[in-house]
Amino acid sequence: MAAPQLNPPQREAIHHLDGPLLVLAGAGSGKTRVITYKITHLIRHGNIPARHIAAITFTNKAAREMLERVGKLLTAQEIRGITVSTFHSLGMQILRQEATHLGYKPQFSILDAFDAGKIIADILKSTHKDEVRKVQSQISLWKNDLKGPDQMLVEAEGEWESICARTYLAYQDTLTAYQAVDFDDLIRLPVQLFKTHPEVLLKWQGKLHYLLIDEYQDTNTCQYQMVKLLAGVRGQFTAVGDDDQSIYAWRGANMENLRLLQQDYPQLRIIKLEQNYRSTARILRAANSVISNNPKLFEKQLWSELGLGEPIHVVQCKDEEHEAELVVQRLLAHKFEYRTEFKDYAILYRGNYQARIFEQALRNQRIPYQMAGGQSFFDKPEIKDVLAYLRLLTNPDDDPAFIRAVTTPKRGVGAGTLEKLGGWAGQCGKACLPVPSNRVSGCRCKTPSWNRSASSATSSTACNTGLSVNRLANWPWNWSRPSAMKPGCMTARTARALPKPNGKTCWSWWHGWPRRARPMART
Repeated sequence: MAAPQLNPPQREAIHHLDGPLLVLAGAGSGKTRVITYKITHLIRHGNIPARHIAAITFTNKAAREMLERVGKLLTAQEIRGITVSTFHSLGMQILRQEATHLGYKPQFSILDAFDAGKIIADILKSTHKDEVRKVQSQISLWKNDLKGPDQMLVEAEGEWESICARTYLAYQDTLTAYQAVDFDDLIRLPVQLFKTHPEVLLKWQGKLHYLLIDEYQDTNTCQYQMVKLLAGVRGQFTAVGDDDQSIYAWRGANMENLRLLQQDYPQLRIIKLEQNYRSTARILRAANSVISNNPKLFEKQLWSELGLGEPIHVVQCKDEEHEAELVVQRLLAHKFEYRTEFKDYAILYRGNYQARIFEQALRNQRIPYQMAGGQSFFDKPEIKDVLAYLRLLTNPDDDPAFIRAVTTPKRGVGAGTLEKLGGWAGQCGKACLPVPSNRVSGCRCKTPSWNRSASSATSSTACNTGLSVNRLANWPWNWSRPSAMKPGCMTARTARALPKPNGKTCWSWWHGWPRRARPMART
């Protein structure tokens, strides 16, 4: 931590340990350095063990990078037990340990936006993706503002909000029945838990003695409440943010949280980081000129010691195709003039919808390129399929995971089968996944007992939907190829031992399976 590595404001922020601190860090001003060096200072000079420190950021990538940088400053023994995570990861950690206080099992499932959207679509009975997305977004905003479904049923204004509120109530009931939560619940539920169970809050305040929050300007109401509850009256935290970089208001981020800090913590210390280490003076002047029109919470002026820099060119194009062609032409001209390589260039665009046009322009000139970003690994269908099986292993009550697992790969399980299975589950108050027991505990249906043939004296209890839970759970199929007649699949010999519900050999609910894979007729 030598003096040349830190400028005076950075050093002041790192050494401040007495009470709450807000660091206003302009773009490229070294805010991550402040957080990592402050963690080092807390452990080595503040007498706070790593296990009592939590550094919270907004992306898993940022958390990994921050932990890696801390690891270069401290030994493995010194950082053992430290928490460097996102808000959602911290919330999940809290819920896994305290889930029983809210009526959840520790192995609750976490639904991503896609699975949550499917539940909302089922509730709305709608196939219009835009409508489902809008309702899902509204529910998310309410959760981020700590507004529950019962509250919104009362406060809803107009027909649209009333529909969203009713959907919100049914959606939460469904999640509870599935023993599942969505991403918003990972923060909302810990806040609810802390407010209703003071002893749990006291426990976590004892675990986390000091908080460091990155990108504070992007916090929403729910995240601010989590920080406030964990920090308690001591206010032992450092929040790093910049009101000029607040860009997530559309997903609930509230820049007013910066102002609330001053109201809730009158002793708040404010330190500004205004020296930029990333850009030249010309770029900073242009940036300062643009953001000077923003509504200001705090005044600051970025400056740099990296020289004046190259002029900024603004070019007006006729359309998006002309824009892409012009960029590629200038890239080729610059490469020829300065004898550079293609790997020395980067093209930044506003949204993914623009990628195809630039790709086509690069291909036309036979320029090799590599796309950064794109589809998330965990959003790929095959990964979601594998995760569905893993979720089902840890939480048999996870109906969305069961439906995905039982229908992927295609096994002939159609909508009719799933509908009747869902009806049975609803009547019994159980999950859709059948359990291998001779009787379904808690089932409220009037269910006859079907007896096997003399070769099998056991009996099985089933609901009046015609579904034998015991036999479905122990079905003698080769699940990878249900239509192949080989050991493990249904054959005429095993079919003779099956009961005859409703006077039929083939079960009435089995019509969704391929004909060759159905139980064969008695001969």
